[in-house]
Amino acid sequence: MGDLTTERSSATGTAPVLVASNRGPVSFSTADDGTLTLRRGGGGLVSGLSAIDDPTAVWVCAALNDADRRAAREAPDGRLDLAGHEVGGQAVRMLDIDPQTFAHAYNGVANSTLWFVHHLLYATPTAPSFDAGFRTEWAAYQAYNTAFADALATEAAPNAAVLVQDYHLSLTPALLRAARPDLRIGHFSHTPWAPPEYYRLLPDDVARAVLTGILGADRAGFLTERWARAFAACCADLLGATVDHEALTVTHEGRTTHLGVHALGADADFLRDRAHRPDVDERLTALRTAVGDRRTIVRVDRTELSKNIVRGLQAYRHLLRTRPEWHDRVVHIAFAYPSRTDLAEYRDYTAAVQRLADEIDTEFATPTWQPLILHVNDDFPRSLAAYRLADVALVNPIRDGMNLVAKEVPVVSDHGCALVLSREAGAHAELKDDALTVNPYDVIATAEALHTGLIMSPEERADRTKRLAAAATALPPQQWFLDQLNAL
Repeated sequence: MGDLTTERSSATGTAPVLVASNRGPVSFSTADDGTLTLRRGGGGLVSGLSAIDDPTAVWVCAALNDADRRAAREAPDGRLDLAGHEVGGQAVRMLDIDPQTFAHAYNGVANSTLWFVHHLLYATPTAPSFDAGFRTEWAAYQAYNTAFADALATEAAPNAAVLVQDYHLSLTPALLRAARPDLRIGHFSHTPWAPPEYYRLLPDDVARAVLTGILGADRAGFLTERWARAFAACCADLLGATVDHEALTVTHEGRTTHLGVHALGADADFLRDRAHRPDVDERLTALRTAVGDRRTIVRVDRTELSKNIVRGLQAYRHLLRTRPEWHDRVVHIAFAYPSRTDLAEYRDYTAAVQRLADEIDTEFATPTWQPLILHVNDDFPRSLAAYRLADVALVNPIRDGMNLVAKEVPVVSDHGCALVLSREAGAHAELKDDALTVNPYDVIATAEALHTGLIMSPEERADRTKRLAAAATALPPQQWFLDQLNAL
């Protein structure tokens, strides 16, 4: 242990680049014999960070489970790389935050409050209700953000660049700025941003704290200009900040924060390679057997309240009720993977999806035709197989920061695919010219768009798909990450 301690002290405060996010690039589980097993994660942030060829860059993240917490405790100051874990070429500092503090901050504030506000999800006659319980959660959220700010302040070299990620860490930039004014700090929001009149649902002090927290950054990044302008409008409305709409800056209490728009794209090389591996081919064969020579409507989502799966199923049911010519000629492949099962609203929503799926089968299925194939267990190769097979892709979120599925399907589609896309998805800004746009609340119009997609000629589908794929891959994850870093 002595050598590690020496190595640790020389590594303190030497990171020129740091990333902070709730979920890190690795997670742990405990094997039957009590040893820790490490699993590396994927996603845009992981491939983005791989663009930095610097082993002294540090990723700060939270321990998400008991095995993570044990790994963090057993590593010097939570530095997994110094404990000999293979974390992928970067240094990783995992924070062992008290489980109850973490649960209050993550479930109570981040996922049950900020997420709900930005996705406009509240049924306002009954929720939200900011009572004493919420104040306990808010204190935990402050403590959680402080733990991140302290760790970043300790790890950062003088004048280092720090990229703070998402709504979990909205207070961190200002806390870090107070401790280390020399740092160049960026914050990136992967969600939409609520318009001022809806954002004002939050208690006034909380609403202001979230805004001033992000304004502690030199740059605040968003997935679309629409979300950036909504943030600016909230700053003007609630803080009296000065907004320069042309330069996209917000000035408050003598400091100016630049707003950046970075529309995260799909990773074309990875997707095309991964979509043609044997495990995907195998699942594609199984799906083709199940579908036969019928057309396919495909959706792939987490069972997330904002994804609007129930209205999507209602639209499919309306299509079958009003256009009987599609009976026995189309199959809806719906993959709805579990999400946030520790929250009651999500469990209820998953049950509602399952109920409606059963009703559709009961109403329309015949001995030779299953109109709906629903899977609720996560299977990435099967998702890629469905992307390749899709004649129509349905992406109809109530509201979405980006929605990468809308960008991934055109990239891996075998024969071209009509994209039915909600105007409330961030991806709509880039894909609207070649997508079939829908209002996510309008079930009948969505059914009509599905019909339009199904009767679209193969030539038109192929042409649209080519243009969609080009737009979808304009800013791949590594470039997305480097653009933000360079802007700092």
